[in-house]
Amino acid sequence: MNRLSVQGALWLIARLFDHLNEDERADLQEVCQASSSLSTLHTLVQSFGQMARKREGYRLEDWKKHVAESGLCEVQRFAKGLERDKEAVLAGLTVVYSNGQVEGQVNKLKLLKRTMYGRAGFSLLRQRVLHALS
Repeated sequence: MNRLSVQGALWLIARLFDHLNEDERADLQEVCQASSSLSTLHTLVQSFGQMARKREGYRLEDWKKHVAESGLCEVQRFAKGLERDKEAVLAGLTVVYSNGQVEGQVNKLKLLKRTMYGRAGFSLLRQRVLHALS
């Protein structure tokens, strides 16, 4: 195994196994064998990623039980954060609809407004927005 940084090991843990090359798979296997905590972390991260990708929100409660049993305080803190906004998290893990398009337009508008740097009024902002849309 090449000497991995912490960031490199976490990157291996977070990435899909299918997207790893042979060397990365060997490094991941070695990292998981070296530490049971990292092996547990890998399992939890991969499970959550699959839940998000496949929109399997019904598995969230079971995942949180596994997190509670894991003893990994950082992941438990993450799960508590999910619990605070449970309805939105469940919607994100189950519903195929997204407000990403709206958020993108809002971001674009804010960027245009920032670039004007308060030098002009609403009429110029309106013209710039209309020009950006065309």
